[in-house]
Amino acid sequence: MPVKVVIGAQWGDEGKGKVTDKLAETADYVVRYSGGNNAGHTVIVGDEKYELHLIPSGVLYPDKVSIIGNGVVIDPIALITEIEGLKKRGLSFDKFYISNQAHLVMPYHKTFDNLEEKRKGSNKIGTTKKGIGPAYTDKVARRGIRVGDLLYQDVFEKKLKEVLDFKNLILKKVYEVKELSYKIILKEYLETVKLLKPYIADTSEILERAYKDNKNIFFEGAQGTLLDVDYGTYPYVTSSNPSSGGVCTGAGFGPTKIDDIIGVAKAYLTRVGEGPFPTELFNDMGNYLLEKGHEYGVTTGRPRRCGWLDLTLLKYAARINGMTELVLTKLDILSGLKEIKVCTKYKDKNKDDSFKTTSLNGKEIPIYESLPGWEMDITGLNDFNHLPKNACNFVKKIEDYIKIPITVIGTGPKREDAIIRK
Repeated sequence: MPVKVVIGAQWGDEGKGKVTDKLAETADYVVRYSGGNNAGHTVIVGDEKYELHLIPSGVLYPDKVSIIGNGVVIDPIALITEIEGLKKRGLSFDKFYISNQAHLVMPYHKTFDNLEEKRKGSNKIGTTKKGIGPAYTDKVARRGIRVGDLLYQDVFEKKLKEVLDFKNLILKKVYEVKELSYKIILKEYLETVKLLKPYIADTSEILERAYKDNKNIFFEGAQGTLLDVDYGTYPYVTSSNPSSGGVCTGAGFGPTKIDDIIGVAKAYLTRVGEGPFPTELFNDMGNYLLEKGHEYGVTTGRPRRCGWLDLTLLKYAARINGMTELVLTKLDILSGLKEIKVCTKYKDKNKDDSFKTTSLNGKEIPIYESLPGWEMDITGLNDFNHLPKNACNFVKKIEDYIKIPITVIGTGPKREDAIIRK
């Protein structure tokens, strides 16, 4: 049975929620493998709108198994809040599991996240200030606390005491702020054990059994390739690997078992936070895309920076992830424009159309190719042959450039607003 991965092919916010929901419908297991509650998916089911931050989209289907893998960093308070909110809306968590090897986001992680962004001033990264980066820092520094530690009170108490002594020393001596209370944190986190204990498991072993039983397994990514800590626009990136390679380390699943890697990209481009964005628009067109596309972050509510589609970036993402197919979302947002632009290279790089994150410095001048737009409102269309000719040509332009087939085209926010091409 197929094993599929969905990844963001841009800076996140590509509309993966709708794609993951579609694939979750056909899967037996749905797995989140990276990031934290600094990301999110919006899924619209009928008249219901679900905003998921940590929990995989499989939870929307009572017969699916939903898993949070070890590559995710988990704020247990935020997770419990999300679980309880979804339970109140009638969703079941009978088939929900959390990796015992996933690392915890602790209160001091959020404190340091806020202090560092403030200290950096105009050089800030633009984080969500939810402690994700500091949590991954402690993971790599081998002083992280894992979900499984919550099950053993003596182990958790010892680790928390050792780490908090170190963190409080920095808070006091470097930042000159108030120290955090060991007793308050201990009490708060031990309370979470009662609610999370039924879900904690060796999820890598669960996935191995599912694979041997020929189950459909679907890995859903959060954020996007250009936010990958290794392959993104460093240092303006997240602290994990949302690219396809993160599946193996973030879920304990071997690369030879993966059949299909599906990239998701918008018909234009957006970005939240700081960092280079060569095709960003600072004019009425940028505001048009912002408002018509309702480009506001699911997790933060921040307005997204908007610009034209960058094909060099998309081709780079296809290579990095080994993409086998592409889903193009929000094509309907471009309806009504007389002219649509796509970036095919940068100035002074005429002989090389490749995207290189190491050479981006915020001064690139994109070279655009202009394509004729279309007047017809394509919202809700389900047949590629019913698209206006210029819309079809736009899709084919992308395929010809990145050499990857576009198999699904989003034509609206609802589940059914999509064109399936095979």
